[in-house]
Amino acid sequence: MEALLLSALLLSAFFLGGCALNPVTGSPDLVFQSEAGEIKRAQEVHPMLLQQFGGAYDDARLQAYVDEVGQRAARVSHRPDLKYTFTVLDSEDINAFTTGGGFVYITRGIMNYLNSEAELTAVLGHEIGHITARHPVRQQSKSTLAGIGSAVVGIATGSGDLAGLANYAGAALISGYGREQELEADRLGAEYLAKAGYAPEHMIDVVRLLKNQELFEIQRAREENRKPQVYHGLFASHPDNDQRLNQVVKAADKLHGTADVRDPGRETYLQQIAGLPMGTSRAQGVLKANRFYHADLGMTIAFPSGWQVGNLSDRLIAVSPAKDHVLQMQTQAPPPNTGPREFLSRLLANSSAGPAEAIEVNGLQGYTAVVRTAKTALGVVPARYAVIYYNNLAYVFAGASRGSNGKPAADPLFMSSIKTFRRLRQNEFTLAEPYKIKIVPVESGTRIADLAKSSPLVSYAEAQLRLLNDLYPNKEPVPGQLLKIVQ
Repeated sequence: MEALLLSALLLSAFFLGGCALNPVTGSPDLVFQSEAGEIKRAQEVHPMLLQQFGGAYDDARLQAYVDEVGQRAARVSHRPDLKYTFTVLDSEDINAFTTGGGFVYITRGIMNYLNSEAELTAVLGHEIGHITARHPVRQQSKSTLAGIGSAVVGIATGSGDLAGLANYAGAALISGYGREQELEADRLGAEYLAKAGYAPEHMIDVVRLLKNQELFEIQRAREENRKPQVYHGLFASHPDNDQRLNQVVKAADKLHGTADVRDPGRETYLQQIAGLPMGTSRAQGVLKANRFYHADLGMTIAFPSGWQVGNLSDRLIAVSPAKDHVLQMQTQAPPPNTGPREFLSRLLANSSAGPAEAIEVNGLQGYTAVVRTAKTALGVVPARYAVIYYNNLAYVFAGASRGSNGKPAADPLFMSSIKTFRRLRQNEFTLAEPYKIKIVPVESGTRIADLAKSSPLVSYAEAQLRLLNDLYPNKEPVPGQLLKIVQ
């Protein structure tokens, strides 16, 4: 009886959701979202994604260029009538993705590592492939179906455990895009590359250079005792010598026929990305050595030497090498007619805070207190809080340690760092500018190791220069070749 009920409800869900034809295969797809619904959902998610990834990169020329390249590939896709929106995100992450509905996102971080217009088309084409094959919609529909199945099991049996089991089975089926959908996006991306006039082998080039970047990131993360941050999808799916990937690229190559192949557009692309920030942008603030500078906010602060500093969209987080101490800083708009003491008091209301103490930090007024039992990422431990007012903003600091004696074990370090907070001096605004990509011609005898010695990159300069120019791990540039350096 329960099985009949489950089948009936799933069948009902099938007809209620509708059965649409897949634009790529022409076969029926079980989906629970119309094209209009797909577009609406992507439009709703768009502002949230912009906020999460630091907003759209503020360069109309670059945005227009990426849109032009993306639209060229979209016009030869299986859904040419869909309105496509291509956005360069102001993020140093190595990433590109789609939410469906024609919305494609690419970070400036990944653009630093590409070397031609053809490679940019390969990345955008892969994401367009996800859209045309309706992978985001199909994934959501499978999630819905799995949820219906688990709910029905719970209703039929009265067992929450069985409902959880059904949901687990559904999750196992639909976790991520999966290898088959990624390979389909590879095939479609290579096809759109060819139809746009480029050699589809550039898909292999992208896989190789970003696989090298991924290998370096894994090695670096191991040395820095942290989790690696690697690109999803195509570049995580297979190595550059994957037989199936090579097969789909060869199949796309036949689409050229006798037509001329478009120039890969290396020089054009490099001219477009000249000046892109390497790391965080001016709008996000930049870290040089252990000091953070923010030109727009007009402030600077130093963190303990050797600590890893993360510049998130809403806060700075500094973590000790052993990961046993953490200090974060974020900004808030203070309520009207509220001083730093009252602000701190409200912030720590209903906590085990000790008495607040007034502090003066480089001419700025603030207050600080220790909370004896604060819930933190390190557990329930004592935490140091401080608030400093500057330029109509409240700068809120919170520091915690694994060890304590009534105060965080690193409390002297926290206070020392907080007391380095100050106004940016006039001669320091140049320091608040990010390092940027510069394009230079290679002269005879130029070696990457020599360029690394004069690079402002503090760590792994040689490896990073090789990765930027697809010369990793030990290739050298050719005289006359255009090269990316960092200045």
